[in-house]
Amino acid sequence: MERNFKTYFYAFLLGIFLSGYGSVSAFTGVSFVKDSIETPNNWFLLDPIDDGIMGTGAEKAYEKLLQGKSPKAMIVVAVIDSGIDITHEDLQGKIWTNEDEIAGNGIDDDKNGYVDDVHGWNFIGGKDGSQVDNDSHELTREYIRLKAKYADVEEEDVKRKNKEEFAYWERINANFEESKKEAEGNYNMYNNMMEGFSNMADIVKEEFNVSDFKESDLADFESDDEKISAAIDMLKQMFGMIRIEDASINTILGELEKAVEHFEVQAKYAYNTDFDPRHIVGDDPEDYKEKFYGNNDPTGPDPSHGTHVAGIIAANRGNDLGIEGIADHVLIMPIRAVPNGDERDKDIANSIRYAVDNGAKIINMSFGKSYSPGKKYVDKAVKYAEKKGVLLIHAAGNSSKEVTPENNFPNRWFAKRGTSNAWIEVGASGPRDNQDLPATFSNFSKEGVDLFAPGVDIYSTIPGSEYENNSGTSMAAPTVSGVAALLLAYYPELKPKEVRSILKNSVYKAGGEKVNLPGQEEMVNFGDLSQTGGIVNAYQAIQMAERLAK
Repeated sequence: MERNFKTYFYAFLLGIFLSGYGSVSAFTGVSFVKDSIETPNNWFLLDPIDDGIMGTGAEKAYEKLLQGKSPKAMIVVAVIDSGIDITHEDLQGKIWTNEDEIAGNGIDDDKNGYVDDVHGWNFIGGKDGSQVDNDSHELTREYIRLKAKYADVEEEDVKRKNKEEFAYWERINANFEESKKEAEGNYNMYNNMMEGFSNMADIVKEEFNVSDFKESDLADFESDDEKISAAIDMLKQMFGMIRIEDASINTILGELEKAVEHFEVQAKYAYNTDFDPRHIVGDDPEDYKEKFYGNNDPTGPDPSHGTHVAGIIAANRGNDLGIEGIADHVLIMPIRAVPNGDERDKDIANSIRYAVDNGAKIINMSFGKSYSPGKKYVDKAVKYAEKKGVLLIHAAGNSSKEVTPENNFPNRWFAKRGTSNAWIEVGASGPRDNQDLPATFSNFSKEGVDLFAPGVDIYSTIPGSEYENNSGTSMAAPTVSGVAALLLAYYPELKPKEVRSILKNSVYKAGGEKVNLPGQEEMVNFGDLSQTGGIVNAYQAIQMAERLAK
């Protein structure tokens, strides 16, 4: 630890606090450093013009455009995610209920194939109530599948009809070995750092009889003991470089602990070829025609991510608790299909169909992965949703990369040909109209990303009727879902492609200064990072919808 301290220290700073853990998981919420200028917890509801903060203008829309108007429809938004805490104080009255199902009688009352699905469905649970929590990455599952066919095969022996698949196997093989090694290295590194920093903090706490301390406190800590003095000096360096305003050592160690937990999951489950929890579900994972499996628990073992997403969309606006969501006249349909790992295409296809068949008008998808062996089945479900008048909103991902049809799934591009007209791809933006407007972790694409939305330091609901800040395109997508739901509540006659068109054409265009290209040391025009070059804006969207309605 002492010998490699500087290496670990700088990796710690860059890997965690400057790029949201450098997460291999491209779509989960990530911790992000607060802007040095404090922003209000509800910044994503504020307006760029009136408030000087790059929010959605939702509060302005309510105050200046919707005052005195009554919504015409209750909009159901399906949240396909890790699960949702349906008992959260700020989501009461906001969770969809299947009125045709009698709770707890063990009968499929509405004949939809899902027994007792009173508040949604869980496609990664067992019939006995057990749950899939961790799962592997799709890369690992593809590696296992293809290794069985090609591990001992030389290229010259591959039949012509299998040449393309063999080339795919070679890419998978190389990517898997590299990713596995990186995950194991990161886990060991961050675990060592956690132990080292904790030990230094404990030395200082014990010596000066404190339970916590901040950078300013270190100036008063002096000792002639070389060991204690060295710990103080190291901690001063750490505080001096970390951009968390007024943070205490316990706060910093808490963030580091999250990173250790993240990489531990990567090392122990994501790239573990011996780990397969699918037996818990009890289905045939290769049978994409199978629909009726899982259980009726939409919460799952860790609904943190899904609960945060749900609150952004629909947290109660009239109860004086916690936060206010974007859309008032909305119900959340919880669908659990995303484990701590990569979701499976079969579950996503079935989740989309479940949402459509049970009345959802919007489907929020804050998840994704780099490989999709069952893409054609997901594509069929997307086409089904589009045909039935349902809008799909998807997080672009947190890998600081340009998304393409081949590296980011699910997506609007169909495997055979064409694209979905009912799909919105969302990048994440911050609160200030400056060079840091695009979140440093956000994916981007002039072709593949439609628009950006607030996704940095978003304060929302978490399990146990608690609240916290999270960042990620996982937060930006429900911001757009909330604005879309607000539109449909007042203008329910709008078709998905019309909502998509309104949202894209009503974006707020930021100032002309150059911005940081996410993840790169390069300055670009913000307009080059998405199709619209703008940020979703509820106020301008409502204005446009009103003009079209006349």
